[in-house]
Amino acid sequence: MNKTNIRDFTQGNIGRQLISFSLPLFFSNLLQIVYNMADMAVVGNILGKSGISAVSVGGDLTMLLTFVSMGFSNAGQVIIARYIGSGQRNKTGRFVGTMCGFLVLSSIILSFLGLLFQKPLLYLMNTPAEAFEGAADYCAVSMSGLVFVYGYNAVSAILRGMGDSKRPFIFISISAVLNIILDLFFVAVLGTGAWGAALATVISQAVSVISCTVYLVKNRKNYELEASLSDFFRPDRKMLSDFLKLGTPMAIKTASIQISKLFVNSWINACGVAVSAFAGIANKVSGIANLISTAMNTAGSTMVGQNIAAGKYDRVKGILKSLSVITLTTAAVLSFIMVLFPTEIFSLFTTENDSDVLAIAGGYVPIAVILFFAAALRAVMNALINGSGNYKINFVTAIFDGIVMRIGLSVVFGYVLDMKHYGFWLGDALAGFTPFFIGFVYYLTGRWQVNAEETGK
Repeated sequence: MNKTNIRDFTQGNIGRQLISFSLPLFFSNLLQIVYNMADMAVVGNILGKSGISAVSVGGDLTMLLTFVSMGFSNAGQVIIARYIGSGQRNKTGRFVGTMCGFLVLSSIILSFLGLLFQKPLLYLMNTPAEAFEGAADYCAVSMSGLVFVYGYNAVSAILRGMGDSKRPFIFISISAVLNIILDLFFVAVLGTGAWGAALATVISQAVSVISCTVYLVKNRKNYELEASLSDFFRPDRKMLSDFLKLGTPMAIKTASIQISKLFVNSWINACGVAVSAFAGIANKVSGIANLISTAMNTAGSTMVGQNIAAGKYDRVKGILKSLSVITLTTAAVLSFIMVLFPTEIFSLFTTENDSDVLAIAGGYVPIAVILFFAAALRAVMNALINGSGNYKINFVTAIFDGIVMRIGLSVVFGYVLDMKHYGFWLGDALAGFTPFFIGFVYYLTGRWQVNAEETGK
């Protein structure tokens, strides 16, 4: 049997493995940022700041449901990595069926709820009047295609858990190119408005998940997958319990962060359409740092998961050191570019007539630098927390990062110190350090070293 598609991270050069595994993840995330930026750039240059605001606010609400999927998918990735590391590859097929069945059902339920409550939620977010209908249309289309997002995240997590990051990159590349072409066609040629940008994304995601699924089914023997169709409808109760035990806190963590961002963004939206539009652009720009953080966290989680399951704790420490060097170096480079070229960067996403939007950029630069370094340090400790499979630490991180610190600091700087929108952004950026401090204490206690029995050994 050909087993070359499964990578063993419990031996070999850590630095080389981390780079070779994370690079496709980085470029996959970069392409997702690129086609999100394409939405913003096309809509912004054709519809102006009201269009940017519509895509930004509508995208924020849609991302809340997407992050739930990401939390559960990341949990699935870690569980698969632990099966690989502990020599229990025979369990992966049954688990894959259990995970995918749960995520597909969840996507259908959440799509229905999202469509039902989208307008009340947009009102709660203080969506600017000029952008409200566009945001509602964007949400309606995006939520209708939520099953494709959940499906892709599930299949991608399966491949990543087995150490394969190249195939997800190939399929997301196809999706990104198609998304940009459809963006131009729907928005620029047909003049659909914001909902056309959402439709372009849904179609491209559908193509990606279908292609990825077909590939995985055809090559299932190379991944030692023995899942059957019945596994989707008759999940293994023990595996589902373990999946929910780890996945629920991870989903809460990702969703709570997005919920807190919705609160912060609702306060920002109340500052007017120019500030709301700039917030949308700033989210895309800061997304560059987050995509690097996510790539390193994803790669590190798989590698940490395998090595903890195998009892190789010294390699775990080596993985964390390598992650620190890479992420902090990247944060320094991004900060240098942001300080030198702020106006040039933000002007890519709006027209010259929207000078009130660009005028905000100068005050945002130091906040962006803080955000870059927070993302760097967060990736390192999230890799340890997620890879160890400690659901309690994940839950603590969710509460403090997602709710207590992010909302609390934003209120202090934005309202108490009257820094307004700059204060909201500063609070959000500083809250990003929370997982690092929690994870660092967790690392020092050594509790992650005794978690192997709980996490699949």
